[in-house]
Amino acid sequence: MPALPRPATGPGSRYTARAATTRTRPTPARAKPDIVALARRLTARDLWLTALIHEHRVLTAQQITRLAFTSTRSAQRRLRTLHHYGVLDSFRPLTVSGSAPEHYTLGPAGAQLLAAQAARDMTDTLWRPTSTGRIAYSPWLGHDTGVNELLTHLAAHTRHHPHTRLPLWLSENSCARRWGDIIRPDAYAHWTETTPHGERLLPFFLEYDTGSQTLARVEAKLPGYAAFTTATGTAPALLIHTRTASRELALRRRLTDPARDLGLRLATASLDQTTDTPHARWWMPLEPTAGRLTLTGLAVRWHPLTPATGLEATDADTPLTLPVPPLPPAPHTAP
Repeated sequence: MPALPRPATGPGSRYTARAATTRTRPTPARAKPDIVALARRLTARDLWLTALIHEHRVLTAQQITRLAFTSTRSAQRRLRTLHHYGVLDSFRPLTVSGSAPEHYTLGPAGAQLLAAQAARDMTDTLWRPTSTGRIAYSPWLGHDTGVNELLTHLAAHTRHHPHTRLPLWLSENSCARRWGDIIRPDAYAHWTETTPHGERLLPFFLEYDTGSQTLARVEAKLPGYAAFTTATGTAPALLIHTRTASRELALRRRLTDPARDLGLRLATASLDQTTDTPHARWWMPLEPTAGRLTLTGLAVRWHPLTPATGLEATDADTPLTLPVPPLPPAPHTAP
């Protein structure tokens, strides 16, 4: 089956960046950032957000708002301040119709702050003056923001429902550092929910499918996940999120027999269904007579699932490579 055409907007679309940076800073901020002076101006939430954007490369204003702020106005005000200080950079991509949200990336002062906190050289952050432009013009921008959209909705849900948690969320780059010789998922996360029968844990790898790859190429990823399970003795779930219900149906027809033969615990969902509630009853296991389940329902159906190995910190890790909590430190006081 040929790859699906790219949509005009949304996850999977090919954005055209309006500019690498859309808002100029006052002249003093263009000079070398004074991170010592910034120390008294930044909150714990600011530092957390800087690390989170470094981990996940790019987050939209809406994604940041749902994770860390109580209103759009307070988020916009603080993001403008962080951009003014050079902690964050931003751009707004062009779309075929309408307008895209502001996208935030790591800025020069943010990179220096992270390097100083980790007692490392700034080069270890992998930040370059061209970083924002490269992200803005990347053909994978829609894919990356789509992955982050899904996970930020999960994390935001836990802000208002304390019986649920997203204690771990690893980016594609973090996954590659840990398991890149076997698998390269788009994300890895732990979803937990406390029920009357105890806490249920769903450790899962995420493949975010935009339709740009053929069905055969998606199928070719499955043996790697089976090999990971065999080599490590762990059993995380594999979730494949597609752009449309028709793409999901095509994937299910293609992957059902291989997933069964490989012993994979695999479920699918699509953007047509999950919208802003990916925790809800939208996930369908690749199993006979299976219906749509919540994430917690998957954990119950597939019990016991075990987290992936390689999550523990090693001597090779630095503060720049350790996982960043999906939610800001609490309590925090907005400036």
